[in-house]
Amino acid sequence: MSALIPLPELVDTDAGDRGGDTGEGVKRRSSRLTPEELLEDLNPAQRTAVTYSGHALLVVAGAGSGKTRVLTRRIAWLLAERNAHPGSILAITFTNKAAAEMRSRVEQLVGGRARLMWVSTFHSACVRILRKEISRLGFKSTFSIYDDADSRRLMGLVCRDLDIDVKRYPPRAVLGWVSNCKNELLGAEAAAAKAANHLEKLYAECYTAYQQRLQQANALDFDDLISTTVRLFQEVPEVREAYRRRFRHVLVDEYQDTNHAQYALVRELCGARRPRRTVEGDLVGSADDPGGSEPTDEPAAEPADLMVVGDADQSIYAFRGANIRNILQFEDDFPDAATVLLEQNYRSTQTILSAANAVISHNTSRKPKNLWSDAGAGDKLVGYVADSEHDEAQFVADEIDRLTDAEIAQPADVAVFYRTNAQSRVFEEVFIRVGLPYKVVGGVRFYERREIRDALAYLRLLANPDDTVSLRRILNVPKRGIGERAQACVDLLAQRASLTYWEALRRADEVPDLVSRSLHNIQTFVAMIEELQQLVAEGAGPDHVLDVVLARSGYRAELEASTDPQDETRIENLDELLAVAREFAEERPGATLADFLERVALVADADQIPDPDESGGVVTLMTLHTAKGLEFPAVFLTGLEDGVFPHARSVGDPKELEEERRLAYVGLTRAQRRLYLSRAVVRSAWGAPQHNPPSRFLTELPDELVDWRRTEADQAVWGSSTASDRFADAPGYLSSVARAVRRRTATFPSAKPTAGSRPVPSLRSGDRVMHDAFGLGTVVTVEGQADQAVASVDFGSLGVKRLLLRYSPVVKL
Repeated sequence: MSALIPLPELVDTDAGDRGGDTGEGVKRRSSRLTPEELLEDLNPAQRTAVTYSGHALLVVAGAGSGKTRVLTRRIAWLLAERNAHPGSILAITFTNKAAAEMRSRVEQLVGGRARLMWVSTFHSACVRILRKEISRLGFKSTFSIYDDADSRRLMGLVCRDLDIDVKRYPPRAVLGWVSNCKNELLGAEAAAAKAANHLEKLYAECYTAYQQRLQQANALDFDDLISTTVRLFQEVPEVREAYRRRFRHVLVDEYQDTNHAQYALVRELCGARRPRRTVEGDLVGSADDPGGSEPTDEPAAEPADLMVVGDADQSIYAFRGANIRNILQFEDDFPDAATVLLEQNYRSTQTILSAANAVISHNTSRKPKNLWSDAGAGDKLVGYVADSEHDEAQFVADEIDRLTDAEIAQPADVAVFYRTNAQSRVFEEVFIRVGLPYKVVGGVRFYERREIRDALAYLRLLANPDDTVSLRRILNVPKRGIGERAQACVDLLAQRASLTYWEALRRADEVPDLVSRSLHNIQTFVAMIEELQQLVAEGAGPDHVLDVVLARSGYRAELEASTDPQDETRIENLDELLAVAREFAEERPGATLADFLERVALVADADQIPDPDESGGVVTLMTLHTAKGLEFPAVFLTGLEDGVFPHARSVGDPKELEEERRLAYVGLTRAQRRLYLSRAVVRSAWGAPQHNPPSRFLTELPDELVDWRRTEADQAVWGSSTASDRFADAPGYLSSVARAVRRRTATFPSAKPTAGSRPVPSLRSGDRVMHDAFGLGTVVTVEGQADQAVASVDFGSLGVKRLLLRYSPVVKL
């Protein structure tokens, strides 16, 4: 069994700069640190983790306990004190942003040799391995990486080929099942053998055809990156042993969020001579024969040193396949492992931590851990019960106004958390009304926009001509006279002659029943792509290739010639993509097109969250899942109602309810100084009012920790009175109203025109507007002019409304 390491008695040499993840202590130093300096500003538990000399170590790092500092100091310690070669270190994180931060901190500690280390995400590390080794599995090293949209498109083609009703069996649902299989390391054949009913058998058939299409396209989807690397290590022992000998020190961050495939990858890399576990937690094989790997004549490498850092109380990604057993059973997987607890928190006040400890203590399947801080008690949590979700959002906006006016916090210091993306809409509406700047994290992302996906499809085709999904996407974009009938004829040749779609296009003169005009257009397209491929082969940078593609394909010219106002925005987006490619080329001289596509494919949501000094002074709105790993001086945790948070689907399932409670714990521990908890008595759901009881998480909070500004009893007394009636006597109400009026006056007309006399706003497709009754909307189309102008506006859940602008209370934002 593992041992909990006793902590040494240490003198506190620098209590003011110890353990936090700000990195300030590192930045102050201009030269490399000695071993003593590496340890001097760490607390006893952190120091024990950094200097541990055994083969396996579990660091249970509570929220805000300085785990990033421990990881970076551990790496620096290995280099400085244990003479490890930088190239023998593999450090795994879950986002590119976290990997870049870790790499930067280590470089500040030990200098430029840190660049020889592998510090990356699981997926990035696997891509790097597969680019070099995947030919052993029958793929080319130029394989494409399909994102979710590409995968759905391919699965749609598979369903069509198998005559499956996509309305009854949506490709998204099929892909979800396939993804789960891949995360559990179940190949298509194994999944088919395990299928227990008609639905699973149908999905397994789709899985088999889907994998065949991926192989034909020389492509991997996101889940394949890890599962294929595990397969490579298990089927090609010499490759596995080569990487085991290379990586003698493996460090894994956020271990509680690993899925079964990631767990298997870590075991394959570390060469642990222990029985391995199935996804259900059952042991397979024996200590002498862990199972799953082919025998090899080469002597096995000694197990690498493994350090995993995580917190079971923050395991919140089960819906993505994360398996909490990986961290809970770490000691079973590595019986000689030691465990270090990091319980001192450097982020939050003790009141916030006490609240978080109280909530998470109601989870039964956890190991005891109690966060504490020496930062003092701090302010009480603020609770608020609103009449509706709109009142809740108004309270949040008013409180942010109060904090900024009192110079307690700036908008960039504030985050608003909610359980689901749909809840952001009401906050957006209210924030726009009062002129409060904000940013929504996790909305429609830059790389999901149509024009961006089109441009990237061209680039992926140049890097990998076998990529059928990308090829079919842009074959007739912009329109070049290659219609669906011509494409179907080419597809028929590809199937009959066992060719890739690109190869069939190059032999278009052999396609039966293809009219001469279509043949000419296909040959012109093929010539253009071959010309662009030559440009790539000559080593042109990704920015230059993209610029030529947009010009040579006619894509930019078509947008520039368009009269659709949205196309102006599309041109701007393409220019932004070009700027991204140019910046990438400047960062990495000599980088190839494939390098750029790899970077783009591995961008995650969390990598797009603004840093406080880059957010322009705006409030951040995000889901709780996106908030993981972040911190803010002031946090609003909203929608605390049973059925909303915890989510309705988890209320009757103890296992899922514990995950929801862990999600609440994550939300609570994001706050540094101020934490607000709010709920609505009535919330709109599916167009109808819904009454939800208070979240059980609220009842789990000690009463003495929360200052309830307004309760449900207050709501019952005040009834349906207006907000001004409720708060006219409350301190600060009048100044709050004045602030809102000042902001609204700056943004909206000061007088409300009567119907028919109001000026007609000049709108165009894509503009955002505010309607007095329907709220926030986006203009879809505009017909007519002046007094006869009619706009179709998408108001989200309220649908698309046709508005005669002369009479409609609409304000352009």
